[in-house]
Parts: sequence; C-alpha cells; structure tokens
Amino acid sequence: MAQFRAIGLKVRHDPEKPTAETVVINTCGFIGDAQEESIQTILECGELKKQGRIGRIFVMGCLSQKFMSELKAEIPEVDGWYGKFDWDGIVREMGHEWRRELENDRFLTTPSHYAYLKIAEGCNRNCAYCAIPLMTGHYRSRSAEDILAEARLLVSRGVKEIQLIAQDLTYYGTDVAHRPQIADLVKRLSDIPGLEWIRLHYGYPNDFPMELLDVMRERDNVCKYMDLALQHISDPVLKRMHRNIDAAQTRELLAQIRERVPGIHLRTTLMVGFPGETDDDFARLVDFVKEQRFERMGAFAYCEVEGTYSALHYADDIPDDVKQSRLSRLMRVQQDISEELNGQKIGKVFKVVIDRREGDWMIGRTQFDSPDVDPEVLIPAQEGMETGGFYNVRITDAREFDLYAEPLMI
Repeated sequence: MAQFRAIGLKVRHDPEKPTAETVVINTCGFIGDAQEESIQTILECGELKKQGRIGRIFVMGCLSQKFMSELKAEIPEVDGWYGKFDWDGIVREMGHEWRRELENDRFLTTPSHYAYLKIAEGCNRNCAYCAIPLMTGHYRSRSAEDILAEARLLVSRGVKEIQLIAQDLTYYGTDVAHRPQIADLVKRLSDIPGLEWIRLHYGYPNDFPMELLDVMRERDNVCKYMDLALQHISDPVLKRMHRNIDAAQTRELLAQIRERVPGIHLRTTLMVGFPGETDDDFARLVDFVKEQRFERMGAFAYCEVEGTYSALHYADDIPDDVKQSRLSRLMRVQQDISEELNGQKIGKVFKVVIDRREGDWMIGRTQFDSPDVDPEVLIPAQEGMETGGFYNVRITDAREFDLYAEPLMI
C-alpha cells in the first residue's frame, strides 16, 4: 500500500464497501473458515465488477498461493493472482517498478496510534494440523536493525503502541544465532522514545525463552501480556498434534510465567475436535481451563486442511455436531471465568489508551487488551479526551467481555 501511494495512486482500506478502479484482496488459507471468508470476498467483488462498481480485481496472500490454479479456473472475474510475497508483481502490473528504498514504509489500516509489526515469517514447528509451514516455508527472522528502523519510523508518525507479531514470536533469532533473541529485541524496542506499549503475540510453549519474562517484568512499556497458543492439555492429543510438550511441562511453564511476571494476563487459543479426541481428553481440557483461569482465551473446532500431516495421516473422525458442542461448552466455561476476573477489577485504577469514540462513549483498552480480540473499556466521553491518548481510569462496572470506567483526570 505504501508503494502504491509512493507512485501516486490514491489508496484506501475499505473492506466493507469496495468501490475503486482496482481492488486488491489479501487472503488467508489457514483454516476452513478463513478460506471460505476469503473466497466469499472474492466472489462478492466479482459481482461488483459485473455491476461496473469496481474495475480490476487482484488477489494475493496464502489462499491464492496455495490454490492458485484451481481458483483461476473457477473465478475468471479476477484479473491477476499473486502469492503471499509477490508484492512487487502487483506494483509492476500497475505499470511501475518496485522501489526497494521504500520496503519498510507503511500505510496503516489501523488507527494512527497503534500498528502491527511483523518480525519474522514462516515456522519450523510442523504441528500436525497447521498449514503455515506449507504456505510460508521455514522460519526467517528479520534483522534487528531492520525491525528497529521500522519501529522508529512508525513512532515518528505518531504510533504509540506496537503489536509485535510472527507465526512464532518466541523462535525469533534461532534460525540465525541458534538461540532465541526475542528478549534482546524487545529490550531494544523498549528503549525507543515515545513508544508507550509493546505487546507480544503468538508465542510457542516448547523451548520458551524465559529471559523474555525478565524484560517484561522490568520494562514499564512492555505490556504484561503474553499470547501463547497451547491448543490442548491431554497428553495423547498433544502427542498426535506434534506439539513437543506435555501436560506437566505446560503447567510448569504457566506457573513460571505467572511467578516471574506478577499480574501478567495470559491469552491462549485451544482446539477441540482434533482427530482422536475422546470425551476424556475433552474433559481434561475443560478441567484445565477451570484450573488455569486464563484472563483471555479463544477456541476453535478442528478443521482439516489439505496437505497437513493430520489430513494425510488421521481420519477427521469427530462429528461436526460434537465439535460444536464441545466448543460451546468450553467457551461457556471461559465466559464465567472472564466475568469473574473482570469483576475483580472494579474499583481499581488502570492506564488505558483510547481507540475510538462511539456516541457518548470513549472506547479504550488496558495494557492487558489487544485490539479486536480482547475486552474494551467504556468511558463516558469527556472534554479533552482524545483518540490515541493515554489516561488513568477507575473501573466502575464489569461484564463478561467489557469494563466500564470513569476518568480520574483529563
């Protein structure tokens, strides 16, 4: 998008009502629901093209890379298909050359005060259910200097909060230095003046770099928040998933994280309905959620993805209605936990960042909340309170997934 803007094109991010001479659709191929959403978006744009409301359609990303030949045959309305990394191909299609000096430039589709910053691409873990290594290849860490330069550029343009992301954040640097270097990178990022918050997403539990916890505890602008996808707790399921960690090791890791970073909020993702998951396996998972009381938790039902180890070697033997029943039950358990934990925040003071205004409310987040997926804090709008600003508030009420607060001083 920054390259498009640099060559003089008007660029906007408008996924709800696309109306443009050229539409570029970025797709996901990770799980079935994401694939269906991507295909539906392409088909909807195809209809808009037939109506003359948009011009050309280009499709790129994981789904396009993996199923390009099949999609070309089935959706002729698309003018060009590109892979996950073929950004320069689209620029050339527009009649311009890729400008290497702008490779780290950014065009934000988020509010101007926060941004996502990817530090690596690919994955070496090879979990049985996951297609990411098939689509992105082996792990490739960006250089620390490259990441720091992009972070400084973002801060210079008003970004105050960075969501640090990768398919596997905790492996960063291992492909180059044969040991994780994420702790050193986060420490260097935290030294950037004006960077208020750094939040970490998508860690892996096996071989977790414990020195990262020291940085998180010691640096005020490193959020006490860790997104650590655990997937399951039953040893037979973990073994079939190729997770390279067992239940006892998982519990020990979680205990160490909470001990070394007091007050940390853990987000995790769990999977139900993996091939061979028994009622006993699922019961262990429910008990695990009740025991650990995760501050943030998401879950999804297993979806077979073509080409993965589980698709090639396991039968998808859990009926869909059983998967959905297990998913609903697990999320009901978490809903009760979330409501209780949120209730414990009533009367306490937190620093929040304001993301937007909705009517008479300012919508904010604490350091424990990532955009779009975590609880929000609703604050009565006050004169002087601005989007992108940081304020201290006192929590006055709580719901399952939202908090209400009053500002202490503007």
